[in-house]
Amino acid sequence: MTLRDKLPRETDPAAMATAQAYRARESWRVFEIMAEFVEATERLQAIQPAVSIFGSARTPRDHPYYKLAEDIARRLSDAGFSVISGGGPGIMEAANKGAYYGKSPSVGLNIQLPHEQHGNPYQDVSQTFRHFFARKVMFVKNATAYVVMPGGFGTLDELTEALTLIQTGKSRKIPIFLVGSHFWSGMLEWMKNTLANEKMIDIRDLDLMQVVDEPKAIVDAIFKFYETRGFALSPAEREMQLSL
Repeated sequence: MTLRDKLPRETDPAAMATAQAYRARESWRVFEIMAEFVEATERLQAIQPAVSIFGSARTPRDHPYYKLAEDIARRLSDAGFSVISGGGPGIMEAANKGAYYGKSPSVGLNIQLPHEQHGNPYQDVSQTFRHFFARKVMFVKNATAYVVMPGGFGTLDELTEALTLIQTGKSRKIPIFLVGSHFWSGMLEWMKNTLANEKMIDIRDLDLMQVVDEPKAIVDAIFKFYETRGFALSPAEREMQLSL
């Protein structure tokens, strides 16, 4: 007897019809996902060069992290970079607000959630996603740099996603800035003393991230990173972006 033989078999006609309808709905959902990618790709083509900023949705407006994110975003916007955030409250709002009052577009990649997320009013370009994975692709695909403010699971998710894509060669190398040396020091020590020491990562992988505390240093470092090659994608990088 195989495992398949041991599985319960549905014989009730109503239950069978319900299961069949669910499978059909699940198949059609693929087209919804395709439409989400197409719409977002077309809307975001004109925002280059852009910098994605991440951070906690729970940071209040009077917190130093909020004010720091707003300052960074304003400097990036005035320097000619569109600023992309998650479109919600907290650090996301601060990033959009700083860019909104700057010279370049403020972009919000919003996500539909049962709680916590609501769009902030500081968005020149607003795109709403149903699926986290489609939204994450757009963050990476359209970014010439990542600015990672203090945050929780969502922020760590975006950070490790970018690190994984760059480490594995699935995405081009872009500068990644961790803002707040005190906040990130414990994680970096663990990565160095545990992940690297136990050969889970190469010690050189840690060089993919830079720790910064000063807003101006971020803008200067981005320009320095691209000064010899420009912001335009090479043909090889364009092909790479198609495989994200």
